[in-house]
Amino acid sequence: MPNSNGQIRYAVVGGGWISQGAFMPGVGQTSNSVMTAIVTGDPEKARGLGELYGIKGYDYDEYDALLTSGEIDAVYVATPNFRHREFAEPALKAGIHVLLEKPMAASLADAEAIEAAARASGAKLMVAYRLHCEPGTLAIVEAIRAGEIGTPRFFTATFSQMVKPGNHRALNGYWAGPVPDMGTYPINAVRNFFEAEPIRVMALASRVPERDLGCDDTVSVILTFPEGRSASFTVSYSAESIDRLHVVGSEGIIEAYPAFGFGEGTSIDFRLIGDGETQERKAPVVDHFGGETDYFSDCILNDRQPEPDGEEGVLDMIVLDAIDRSIATGAPQDLAPRSRTRRIDTDQARALPLADVPEFVNTDVPMD
Repeated sequence: MPNSNGQIRYAVVGGGWISQGAFMPGVGQTSNSVMTAIVTGDPEKARGLGELYGIKGYDYDEYDALLTSGEIDAVYVATPNFRHREFAEPALKAGIHVLLEKPMAASLADAEAIEAAARASGAKLMVAYRLHCEPGTLAIVEAIRAGEIGTPRFFTATFSQMVKPGNHRALNGYWAGPVPDMGTYPINAVRNFFEAEPIRVMALASRVPERDLGCDDTVSVILTFPEGRSASFTVSYSAESIDRLHVVGSEGIIEAYPAFGFGEGTSIDFRLIGDGETQERKAPVVDHFGGETDYFSDCILNDRQPEPDGEEGVLDMIVLDAIDRSIATGAPQDLAPRSRTRRIDTDQARALPLADVPEFVNTDVPMD
């Protein structure tokens, strides 16, 4: 049940950068959501974040007790990918709703187990695809659906950043590396722009020797879709930051730069090019995390299933798993034909103002 103000009560699981720098400030931008607990293995974070937000701190060992305490309605899970199932599955089985950071897990089997737990329990599961509630992204979806570039034929994207060798994402192989971390964005974007699922995957990976990362640091992927459509993207942990996409249709082009980012001064504007003209389509700077939380809480309060649900997350995980196999074997991977039962609804858009971010607590430990 929500609190006396009709707000969904969240526990934040994992006190790393994404929680502290994005989700926790964003909750305060909503009117239907509130935080009541922080779950972390770091006592300093538990104490500091508890004082900052007026919430209770729990150790990971106390998680099961929290789930049955009656103090929360939902959890936001933002641990490293390999720990997602550890916290999402028991929450769902306890009837607690779950907002789960992407990608869903560090294996397809774990993602399918999380989705199965949601289906069995009736608790709501939403994968935190923040762009499904971001006005600029939804305007791109709307323009494509309206036929403003004709039939979309191919998609390209580039997404990179310079990740420090000591970062946990650089130390734990493929499932912590750039493809699950960053490649999920172009995969999810093109699946929704094309409103189709890929049928073949090919990937090539490389490493910069002097960087000495614990994963392939640059990966290029080609996806084949039905009806002769294709997509390609490159992601990297060893290059200057870039964040760009193109959707090229039979009668026009959409380009967005930035395409996947968030934060101060960042709006997902795009340009629509066709008939020799370029139209600038502007979007507001919004709080992505407040928006997705507001949408999820609204789904809980009104007993509606969120659109970016477990099925949406698993469909991306199927592609991520195929990319992993293609890198390992050097061969294309064929995928069974699939369809999605629902797609993004443009009514999901939220335009909450960007939150101020407080000083981080214990930034020496970037992620739980």
